[in-house]
Amino acid sequence: MTAKPAAAAARATVYGYPRQGPNRELKKAIEGYWKGRTSSDALQETAAGLRRSNWLRLAEAGIHEVPTGDFSYYDHVLDTSVMVGAVPARHRQVVEDGALDGYFAMARGTQELAPLEMTKWFDTNYHYLVPELGPDTVFTADSTKQTGELIEAIALGLAARPVLVGPVTYLLLAKPAPGVAADFEPLTLLDRLLPVYAEVLADLRAAGADWVQLDEPALVQDRSPAELNAAARAYRDLGSLTGRPKLLVASYFDRLGDALPVLAKAPVEGLALDFTDSAAANLAALAAVGGLPGKRLVAGVVNGRNIWVNDLERSLATLGTLLGLADQVDVSASCSLLHVPLDTAAERDADPQILRWLAFARQKTTEIATLAKGLAQGAGAITAELAANRAVLASRESSAITRDPAVRARAAAVTGADARRSQQYPERVHAQRAHLGLPLLPTTTIGSFPQTGELRAARADLRTRRIDTAGYEERVRAEIRQVIAFQEKTGLDVLVHGEPERNDMVQYFAEQLTGYLATQQGWVQSYGTRYVRPPILAGDISRPEPMTVRWTTYAQSLTSSPVKGMLTGPVTMLAWSFVRDDQPLGDTARQVALALRDEVGDLETAGTSVIQVDEPALRETLPLRTADRPAYLDWATESFRLTTSGVRPDTQIHTHMCYAEFGDIVQAIDDLDADVISLEAARSHMQVARELAAHSYPREAGPGVYDIHSPRVPSAQETAALLRKGLEAIPAERLWVNPDCGLKTRGWPETRASLENLVTAAREVRSELATGGS
Repeated sequence: MTAKPAAAAARATVYGYPRQGPNRELKKAIEGYWKGRTSSDALQETAAGLRRSNWLRLAEAGIHEVPTGDFSYYDHVLDTSVMVGAVPARHRQVVEDGALDGYFAMARGTQELAPLEMTKWFDTNYHYLVPELGPDTVFTADSTKQTGELIEAIALGLAARPVLVGPVTYLLLAKPAPGVAADFEPLTLLDRLLPVYAEVLADLRAAGADWVQLDEPALVQDRSPAELNAAARAYRDLGSLTGRPKLLVASYFDRLGDALPVLAKAPVEGLALDFTDSAAANLAALAAVGGLPGKRLVAGVVNGRNIWVNDLERSLATLGTLLGLADQVDVSASCSLLHVPLDTAAERDADPQILRWLAFARQKTTEIATLAKGLAQGAGAITAELAANRAVLASRESSAITRDPAVRARAAAVTGADARRSQQYPERVHAQRAHLGLPLLPTTTIGSFPQTGELRAARADLRTRRIDTAGYEERVRAEIRQVIAFQEKTGLDVLVHGEPERNDMVQYFAEQLTGYLATQQGWVQSYGTRYVRPPILAGDISRPEPMTVRWTTYAQSLTSSPVKGMLTGPVTMLAWSFVRDDQPLGDTARQVALALRDEVGDLETAGTSVIQVDEPALRETLPLRTADRPAYLDWATESFRLTTSGVRPDTQIHTHMCYAEFGDIVQAIDDLDADVISLEAARSHMQVARELAAHSYPREAGPGVYDIHSPRVPSAQETAALLRKGLEAIPAERLWVNPDCGLKTRGWPETRASLENLVTAAREVRSELATGGS
């Protein structure tokens, strides 16, 4: 296969890069600053060093144009809010008192100030801070961060391209500020926002920017004619500015669809499109509009969200097809490399055979540079690289690691009856209430309790053999005893064992299932300073032995109150892993569901009466295009029911979801047929409770009353007020009281105080219900 050389030499670039550093230096510096151990100057010095290191490594790998502005202390959408002056009124004074402390107050809150709402970035596990806007919002430009980082990169002698969240996506991601009418549409502020973007673009041009990238991923979703007209107006106005840098409008995560003709006609100099899973659709759409004559096309042919080695010949063929459709074709990943780990070289304990199949951020930059060379000089210039790539792909395809005939036979034998409970909810709820004997407004937590320094040290001691397995497990049992004793003393109704043995809610299970590979240094940012290590799902999935039963039964032996069994559901096991791309996701989900079904059965046999199967990623994984959703929801909800439907009617099945927009999936939540669902609701002021009510959701629900992603301790009065708001939507006999999410990231002092307040609030509202007061 040969590719015609490009008329102009193809350049290699990326849209963004992992922020944390090889040893998560940024996380440590920020958390040190929060605790008063690191000065602001030291934090900024660490950040500047990481940016410098990232840019130089990219240049060394063959990236011709490095991104700036993608680096963030917490979140790039929050950075955009600062850039355009969209600081909520409650945070303005603390921002004026100190920009860095004000920034973190918006992200995390303080004891006095609530933070911004947080939710998922499109269909990824990255969380962004939701802008709060209203008809009185006044935008003002502050390009200090954006120009400063550009100047840093230029000083290194690098070609640099600032990356900004585009104005249309920014407004479409925003929500009405507290106190603003719920039907307010932030997009109506576009004409007010565009002059601020114009000012930022002028500042960047003055600082040396030749190109500026404006990210518009919201345009790959279904958009109304009014929203498409807004995009056309935005880029007509920005493109018509004089003395501005060249504009590259970037899309990713899906096909552009109806937005492509809008952007193709706009007076901008370039577009960036995703040519991985969306390659065929975007190619056809480009051809339909006559290509991009006179424009630059940045082709995202290397998957920026998964970790499998690229098929270089296939990508080079795609790039060759694009040559006739644009004046200049450059090569990139499909999206920012923020969503993948840093470097496979750090995985020293991984199976060498599987390691060959993987490409983390550094490996992807090499792939991008190789493809750019092949596109510019012809395939003959990369003959050795293509041959080596073919060998790796063949090794994976033929490996016995990827296929287990017994697993495939069991999955093929599944019937519809396997994914249905033996009784409908109206029948089984009576058996559950009689069996559990819980009060009105039962209280519980989501699962995890604080992962203390002592627990993390114990795991490190086990890895380095400073303690043996018996010593480690005694530390875990001691933690479980403490957690159970605290919950009993506090008065919680349904207890948890606290998950002290678990490093992560997905990784813990992946390490015990065949077909998964766990990494040691494969950290990926989830939000702020929270990093996770997504395991790699490389082969067919099965469960060799029980994974949670002994810890749950030990906890239950310490108390007469019910203790929940805690599992992570099949959709989340896929969404928060790097999943094999050689078979349909639904097939992989069914394999995971069957393994978890065995665990659910063993928990019930051991005497566990309440079993929670968490699916926080159900909404996150929802396809961005409406037409693609029914097929996904069919296999996603079936896999959950397949996991949980083998239990007796009197066993209560819970599920949990958090930090997402749930309105789009209320019917799917209903289709899960869980007896109880707990959901994040504190930051969104019980929005999900209203959505459930609008759907006439018939089962029990616990909209969260304690925001666990903030260090602030909500008072009993504040918690009771949220609970009363929940009662406006959900009848008391079906309402549970719980935090938004697990407590792993919180400290014990705030956890104790918050849960004590939660129980006090529940008792207060119970008393009001009993006496008819309010």
